[in-house]
Amino acid sequence: MSSSRLPGKVLKEAGGRPLLERMVERVNRSVRVDEALVATTIDPSDDAIVDFCTARKTPYFRGNLMDVLDRYYQAALLYQAELVVRLTGDCPFIDPVLVDETINALLHAGADFACNRLPPPMSRTYPIGLDVEVCTFEALETAWKNASEKHEREHVMPYLYEVPGRFKVVKIDYASDYGKLRWTVDTAQDLEFVRAVYTALDNRNDFSWLDVLQLVQAHPEIAEINANVQHKTMFDVDKRNL
Repeated sequence: MSSSRLPGKVLKEAGGRPLLERMVERVNRSVRVDEALVATTIDPSDDAIVDFCTARKTPYFRGNLMDVLDRYYQAALLYQAELVVRLTGDCPFIDPVLVDETINALLHAGADFACNRLPPPMSRTYPIGLDVEVCTFEALETAWKNASEKHEREHVMPYLYEVPGRFKVVKIDYASDYGKLRWTVDTAQDLEFVRAVYTALDNRNDFSWLDVLQLVQAHPEIAEINANVQHKTMFDVDKRNL
């Protein structure tokens, strides 16, 4: 809730429903995910998220505001997770099929970490806002014990992929490159874009990411709403963490 660029963003509404509600519902359609957990913080501003989860009987965990790696680790430890799927709470278009594909990629390769994108300056082919990261609990625990840089603690999993060869990493890519499309919610323009998409899709929540792609290709003016927003890199840290 204390987002620096768009405070309260995860509970802002699109099509009459909070973004976080839409996202949790979509994640729960995953075949591979056993339980979707909202990993929020002990900051008083996030009491609203706890109230949201309590009202909807959604599991949640409260942890460190800035040390998100510790928050993830403690949540995974408490819930005895064998695999941990990281999804940021500002991605209401998250696709459960992509979640499953990323989990399957990790299992098939016997990898420590799998993803469908690596952050700038590295590569991606899926739109920003469909980001899926998966790791084994053992890999997460190793990162938790050893990661010391601020960006490694704030962005959870850089320790697992930023040094080649440190862990076994697998990345899935789409056949075409749509990595410059922006479907996440971090600014007022992003929220306007998301609301426009939901309006065009009759406020449904059962669409796939390819439905959104087809929409923005047919109506490029929608994609232009937030096309100029600058995306953060994995080295950007919250000013409160400096």
